[in-house]
Amino acid sequence: MHKDENFKFNLDQERSNDLELVASNLEAILKSSTYSLAHEDIDLLNTDEMRGVRMLLEITKPEQVIEKENIISTVIVFGGVHITEEITSKKRLDDAEKLLSTNPKSKSSKINFERLKNLYSLSHYYSAARELSKIISLDSKTKNPHSHVIVTGGGPGIMEAANRGAFDAGCKSIGLNISLPNEQRPNSFITPGLCFKFNYFAMRKFHFVMRSAAAVFFPGGFGTLDELFELLTLRQTEMKKNIPIILFGRSYWEKVINFQFLSEMGLIGENDLSIFQYADTANEAWDLIKNSNI
Repeated sequence: MHKDENFKFNLDQERSNDLELVASNLEAILKSSTYSLAHEDIDLLNTDEMRGVRMLLEITKPEQVIEKENIISTVIVFGGVHITEEITSKKRLDDAEKLLSTNPKSKSSKINFERLKNLYSLSHYYSAARELSKIISLDSKTKNPHSHVIVTGGGPGIMEAANRGAFDAGCKSIGLNISLPNEQRPNSFITPGLCFKFNYFAMRKFHFVMRSAAAVFFPGGFGTLDELFELLTLRQTEMKKNIPIILFGRSYWEKVINFQFLSEMGLIGENDLSIFQYADTANEAWDLIKNSNI
Protein backbone atom coordinates (compact mmCIF):
# COMPACT_ATOMS: atom_id res chain seq x y z
CA MET A 1 0.00 0.00 0.00
CA HIS A 2 1.27 3.49 -0.86
CA LYS A 3 2.49 5.59 2.05
CA ASP A 4 -0.23 8.26 1.65
CA GLU A 5 -2.93 5.64 1.30
CA ASN A 6 -1.67 3.86 4.42
CA PHE A 7 -1.76 7.14 6.36
CA LYS A 8 -5.32 7.84 5.17
CA PHE A 9 -6.40 4.32 6.14
CA ASN A 10 -4.95 4.70 9.62
CA LEU A 11 -6.60 8.11 9.99
CA ASP A 12 -10.01 6.76 8.94
CA GLN A 13 -9.58 3.83 11.30
CA GLU A 14 -8.71 6.18 14.15
CA ARG A 15 -11.74 8.35 13.41
CA SER A 16 -13.94 5.26 13.29
CA ASN A 17 -12.62 4.13 16.63
CA ASP A 18 -13.17 7.60 18.08
CA LEU A 19 -16.76 7.66 16.82
CA GLU A 20 -17.45 4.25 18.33
CA LEU A 21 -15.88 5.35 21.61
CA VAL A 22 -17.91 8.56 21.66
CA ALA A 23 -21.10 6.70 20.78
CA SER A 24 -20.41 4.16 23.51
CA ASN A 25 -19.73 6.95 25.99
CA LEU A 26 -22.99 8.70 25.07
CA GLU A 27 -24.88 5.46 25.53
CA ALA A 28 -23.30 5.09 28.99
CA ILE A 29 -24.35 8.66 29.86
CA LEU A 30 -27.95 8.03 28.86
CA LYS A 31 -28.09 4.78 30.84
CA SER A 32 -26.52 6.27 33.97
CA SER A 33 -28.84 6.65 36.97
CA THR A 34 -27.53 10.19 37.38
CA TYR A 35 -29.14 11.13 34.06
CA SER A 36 -32.60 9.81 34.99
CA LEU A 37 -35.14 12.19 36.46
CA ALA A 38 -34.86 12.20 40.23
CA HIS A 39 -38.43 10.93 40.76
CA GLU A 40 -37.75 8.04 38.35
CA ASP A 41 -34.55 6.97 40.11
CA ILE A 42 -35.71 4.01 42.21
CA ASP A 43 -32.28 3.47 43.76
CA LEU A 44 -32.26 7.08 44.93
CA LEU A 45 -35.79 6.92 46.33
CA ASN A 46 -34.86 3.83 48.34
CA THR A 47 -31.93 5.47 50.13
CA ASP A 48 -32.07 6.46 53.79
CA GLU A 49 -31.79 10.12 52.82
CA MET A 50 -35.07 9.88 50.89
CA ARG A 51 -37.08 8.42 53.77
CA GLY A 52 -38.94 11.70 54.23
CA VAL A 53 -39.82 11.77 50.55
CA ARG A 54 -41.14 8.20 50.71
CA MET A 55 -43.26 9.09 53.73
CA LEU A 56 -44.65 12.11 51.92
CA LEU A 57 -45.54 9.88 48.97
CA GLU A 58 -47.37 7.48 51.30
CA ILE A 59 -49.39 10.39 52.66
CA THR A 60 -50.13 11.92 49.27
CA LYS A 61 -50.93 8.94 47.04
CA PRO A 62 -53.85 7.49 49.04
CA GLU A 63 -55.06 10.99 49.90
CA GLN A 64 -55.38 11.93 46.24
CA VAL A 65 -57.28 8.75 45.38
CA ILE A 66 -59.64 8.94 48.37
CA GLU A 67 -60.32 12.62 47.67
CA LYS A 68 -61.08 11.77 44.05
CA GLU A 69 -63.57 9.14 45.21
CA ASN A 70 -65.24 11.82 47.38
CA ILE A 71 -65.04 9.63 50.48
CA ILE A 72 -65.81 11.89 53.43
CA SER A 73 -65.82 9.45 56.37
CA THR A 74 -64.85 5.90 57.22
CA VAL A 75 -65.55 3.24 59.83
CA ILE A 76 -62.43 1.37 60.91
CA VAL A 77 -62.70 -2.35 61.57
CA PHE A 78 -59.76 -4.06 63.26
CA GLY A 79 -59.29 -7.65 64.41
CA GLY A 80 -57.16 -10.76 64.33
CA VAL A 81 -55.76 -12.17 61.10
CA HIS A 82 -56.13 -15.75 62.38
CA ILE A 83 -59.88 -15.59 62.97
CA THR A 84 -61.52 -17.26 59.97
CA GLU A 85 -65.09 -18.16 59.11
CA GLU A 86 -66.52 -21.12 60.99
CA ILE A 87 -66.33 -23.70 58.19
CA THR A 88 -62.63 -23.00 57.57
CA SER A 89 -61.80 -22.92 61.27
CA LYS A 90 -63.61 -26.23 61.87
CA LYS A 91 -61.72 -27.95 59.06
CA ARG A 92 -58.40 -26.81 60.48
CA LEU A 93 -59.42 -28.05 63.91
CA ASP A 94 -60.50 -31.44 62.54
CA ASP A 95 -57.22 -31.81 60.66
CA ALA A 96 -55.27 -30.96 63.83
CA GLU A 97 -57.30 -33.51 65.81
CA LYS A 98 -56.53 -36.23 63.26
CA LEU A 99 -52.84 -35.37 63.39
CA LEU A 100 -52.87 -35.51 67.18
CA SER A 101 -54.61 -38.91 67.15
CA THR A 102 -51.70 -40.37 65.18
CA ASN A 103 -49.26 -39.25 67.88
CA PRO A 104 -51.09 -38.39 71.13
CA LYS A 105 -47.82 -37.73 72.98
CA SER A 106 -46.66 -35.02 70.58
CA LYS A 107 -46.38 -31.79 72.58
CA SER A 108 -46.40 -29.58 69.48
CA SER A 109 -49.53 -31.32 68.12
CA LYS A 110 -51.31 -30.83 71.46
CA ILE A 111 -50.43 -27.14 71.55
CA ASN A 112 -51.54 -26.68 67.94
CA PHE A 113 -54.84 -28.49 68.60
CA GLU A 114 -55.61 -26.34 71.67
CA ARG A 115 -54.73 -23.19 69.78
CA LEU A 116 -57.01 -24.09 66.88
CA LYS A 117 -59.79 -25.07 69.29
CA ASN A 118 -59.59 -21.60 70.82
CA LEU A 119 -59.59 -19.97 67.41
CA TYR A 120 -62.64 -22.01 66.47
CA SER A 121 -64.41 -20.59 69.52
CA LEU A 122 -63.70 -17.11 68.09
CA SER A 123 -64.88 -17.89 64.56
CA HIS A 124 -68.31 -16.36 65.18
CA TYR A 125 -66.59 -12.96 65.25
CA TYR A 126 -65.84 -13.38 61.54
CA SER A 127 -69.58 -13.61 60.83
CA ALA A 128 -70.27 -10.68 63.15
CA ALA A 129 -67.70 -8.45 61.45
CA ARG A 130 -69.12 -9.36 58.06
CA GLU A 131 -72.67 -8.65 59.24
CA LEU A 132 -71.76 -5.32 60.85
CA SER A 133 -69.95 -4.08 57.77
CA LYS A 134 -72.88 -5.03 55.58
CA ILE A 135 -75.32 -3.16 57.86
CA ILE A 136 -73.14 -0.03 57.88
CA SER A 137 -72.57 -0.16 54.13
CA LEU A 138 -76.23 -0.65 53.25
CA ASP A 139 -77.26 2.26 55.48
CA SER A 140 -74.65 4.51 53.87
CA LYS A 141 -75.68 3.32 50.42
CA THR A 142 -79.21 4.64 50.89
CA LYS A 143 -78.25 7.86 52.67
CA ASN A 144 -74.76 8.91 51.55
CA PRO A 145 -72.55 6.38 49.72
CA HIS A 146 -69.51 8.57 50.40
CA SER A 147 -69.78 8.33 54.19
CA HIS A 148 -69.03 5.56 56.69
CA VAL A 149 -67.00 3.61 54.14
CA ILE A 150 -65.49 0.49 55.69
CA VAL A 151 -61.69 0.60 56.02
CA THR A 152 -59.51 -2.28 57.19
CA GLY A 153 -55.90 -3.35 57.12
CA GLY A 154 -56.71 -5.19 53.92
CA GLY A 155 -55.46 -8.58 55.09
CA PRO A 156 -57.10 -11.87 56.12
CA GLY A 157 -59.22 -12.75 59.15
CA ILE A 158 -61.49 -10.07 60.59
CA MET A 159 -60.22 -7.61 57.99
CA GLU A 160 -61.38 -9.90 55.22
CA ALA A 161 -64.74 -10.34 56.93
CA ALA A 162 -65.29 -6.58 57.12
CA ASN A 163 -64.34 -5.94 53.49
CA ARG A 164 -66.52 -8.90 52.57
CA GLY A 165 -69.54 -7.40 54.31
CA ALA A 166 -69.23 -4.24 52.23
CA PHE A 167 -68.73 -6.41 49.14
CA ASP A 168 -71.95 -8.30 49.96
CA ALA A 169 -73.76 -4.97 50.07
CA GLY A 170 -72.35 -3.91 46.70
CA CYS A 171 -70.52 -1.03 48.37
CA LYS A 172 -67.00 0.33 48.36
CA SER A 173 -64.47 -0.53 51.03
CA ILE A 174 -60.84 0.42 51.59
CA GLY A 175 -57.83 -1.77 52.40
CA LEU A 176 -54.66 -0.30 53.88
CA ASN A 177 -52.19 -3.14 53.43
CA ILE A 178 -48.65 -3.16 54.79
CA SER A 179 -45.43 -4.54 53.34
CA LEU A 180 -44.14 -7.19 55.74
CA PRO A 181 -41.14 -9.57 55.73
CA ASN A 182 -43.63 -12.41 55.34
CA GLU A 183 -45.59 -11.01 52.42
CA GLN A 184 -49.26 -10.38 53.18
CA ARG A 185 -51.59 -10.46 50.21
CA PRO A 186 -54.68 -8.24 50.24
CA ASN A 187 -57.98 -10.04 50.66
CA SER A 188 -60.23 -10.46 47.63
CA PHE A 189 -63.11 -8.24 48.77
CA ILE A 190 -61.52 -4.77 48.78
CA THR A 191 -62.71 -2.36 46.11
CA PRO A 192 -60.18 -2.31 43.24
CA GLY A 193 -58.49 1.07 43.21
CA LEU A 194 -58.98 1.49 46.97
CA CYS A 195 -56.36 -0.98 48.15
CA PHE A 196 -53.11 0.71 49.16
CA LYS A 197 -49.77 -0.79 50.12
CA PHE A 198 -47.68 0.92 52.79
CA ASN A 199 -44.10 0.59 53.91
CA TYR A 200 -44.52 2.67 57.07
CA PHE A 201 -46.96 1.80 59.86
CA ALA A 202 -47.09 5.48 60.87
CA MET A 203 -48.36 6.58 57.47
CA ARG A 204 -50.87 3.75 57.43
CA LYS A 205 -52.18 4.82 60.85
CA PHE A 206 -52.50 8.38 59.58
CA HIS A 207 -54.89 7.26 56.85
CA PHE A 208 -56.81 5.00 59.22
CA VAL A 209 -57.58 7.81 61.62
CA MET A 210 -57.97 10.99 59.56
CA ARG A 211 -61.48 10.32 58.17
CA SER A 212 -62.72 7.90 60.80
CA ALA A 213 -66.22 8.39 62.17
CA ALA A 214 -66.04 5.24 64.30
CA ALA A 215 -63.73 2.33 65.08
CA VAL A 216 -64.71 -1.23 65.95
CA PHE A 217 -62.15 -3.56 67.50
CA PHE A 218 -62.78 -7.29 67.31
CA PRO A 219 -60.57 -9.76 69.17
CA GLY A 220 -57.01 -9.62 67.90
CA GLY A 221 -53.35 -9.72 68.79
CA PHE A 222 -50.45 -7.26 68.84
CA GLY A 223 -51.51 -5.39 65.72
CA THR A 224 -55.08 -4.90 66.95
CA LEU A 225 -53.85 -3.83 70.40
CA ASP A 226 -51.39 -1.41 68.82
CA GLU A 227 -54.12 0.28 66.80
CA LEU A 228 -56.50 0.30 69.78
CA PHE A 229 -54.09 2.06 72.13
CA GLU A 230 -53.09 4.48 69.39
CA LEU A 231 -56.70 5.57 68.99
CA LEU A 232 -57.42 5.57 72.73
CA THR A 233 -54.43 7.85 73.25
CA LEU A 234 -55.55 10.21 70.48
CA ARG A 235 -59.00 10.40 72.08
CA GLN A 236 -57.65 10.81 75.61
CA THR A 237 -55.41 13.68 74.52
CA GLU A 238 -58.21 15.16 72.40
CA MET A 239 -56.07 14.93 69.29
CA LYS A 240 -58.98 13.08 67.71
CA LYS A 241 -62.63 14.12 67.78
CA ASN A 242 -65.14 12.27 69.93
CA ILE A 243 -65.80 9.19 67.81
CA PRO A 244 -67.23 5.91 69.13
CA ILE A 245 -64.54 3.35 69.89
CA ILE A 246 -66.25 -0.03 70.23
CA LEU A 247 -64.69 -3.14 71.73
CA PHE A 248 -66.58 -6.01 70.16
CA GLY A 249 -66.79 -9.03 72.47
CA ARG A 250 -66.87 -7.82 76.07
CA SER A 251 -65.76 -11.14 77.59
CA TYR A 252 -62.64 -11.21 75.42
CA TRP A 253 -61.63 -7.60 76.01
CA GLU A 254 -62.24 -7.65 79.77
CA LYS A 255 -59.86 -10.61 80.04
CA VAL A 256 -57.21 -9.05 77.81
CA ILE A 257 -57.21 -5.53 79.31
CA ASN A 258 -58.26 -4.58 82.83
CA PHE A 259 -59.15 -0.95 82.23
CA GLN A 260 -60.82 -0.68 85.64
CA PHE A 261 -57.54 -1.64 87.31
CA LEU A 262 -55.70 1.06 85.36
CA SER A 263 -58.22 3.59 86.63
CA GLU A 264 -58.09 2.36 90.24
CA MET A 265 -54.29 2.64 90.18
CA GLY A 266 -54.63 6.25 89.07
CA LEU A 267 -52.90 5.61 85.76
CA ILE A 268 -55.91 6.72 83.72
CA GLY A 269 -58.80 8.91 84.80
CA GLU A 270 -62.24 7.61 85.67
CA ASN A 271 -63.58 9.62 82.74
CA ASP A 272 -61.17 7.79 80.39
CA LEU A 273 -63.33 4.70 80.83
CA SER A 274 -66.05 6.46 78.84
CA ILE A 275 -63.80 6.82 75.78
CA PHE A 276 -64.75 3.31 74.66
CA GLN A 277 -67.85 1.10 74.76
CA TYR A 278 -68.58 -2.61 74.46
CA ALA A 279 -70.82 -4.48 72.03
CA ASP A 280 -71.59 -8.15 71.56
CA THR A 281 -73.72 -8.10 68.42
CA ALA A 282 -73.59 -6.32 65.09
CA ASN A 283 -76.84 -4.48 65.89
CA GLU A 284 -75.50 -3.29 69.24
CA ALA A 285 -72.38 -1.92 67.59
CA TRP A 286 -74.39 -0.26 64.84
CA ASP A 287 -76.71 1.39 67.39
CA LEU A 288 -73.68 2.84 69.19
CA ILE A 289 -72.38 4.26 65.90
CA LYS A 290 -75.78 5.63 64.83
CA ASN A 291 -76.44 7.25 68.21
CA SER A 292 -73.06 8.96 68.30
CA ASN A 293 -74.22 11.61 65.80
CA ILE A 294 -70.82 11.56 64.10
